[in-house]
Amino acid sequence: QVQLTESGGGLVQAGGSLRLSCAASGRTFSNYHMGWFRQAPGKEREFVGVISQNGGTYCADSVKGRFTIFRDNAKNTVFLQMNSLKPEDTAAYYCVAGRSTGQYNYWGQGTQVTVSS
Repeated sequence: QVQLTESGGGLVQAGGSLRLSCAASGRTFSNYHMGWFRQAPGKEREFVGVISQNGGTYCADSVKGRFTIFRDNAKNTVFLQMNSLKPEDTAAYYCVAGRSTGQYNYWGQGTQVTVSS
């Protein structure tokens, strides 16, 4: 079992930055793909990005060039650095973990990001 706890959300003005963190329980963190999804009110859940066990990353086109994912396996933590934030980035952000790309068995409780215009 893996338990995920996000932190770092908040209110920020457009153009600003936030860094989300996701702390994972367990001793096999390095074996998991770690990712981020987001969901805005009234909208479908949206994939944001993923980082593989070996550190390879992929981000959705909507955030590419603005968001960066990185991980610290020694601290069992994955990060989402969000720069040049836009009001349309406002959403609840969820950390996910899985053994295979695209199959995320574990989800955090979410952290809210609100970007004001």
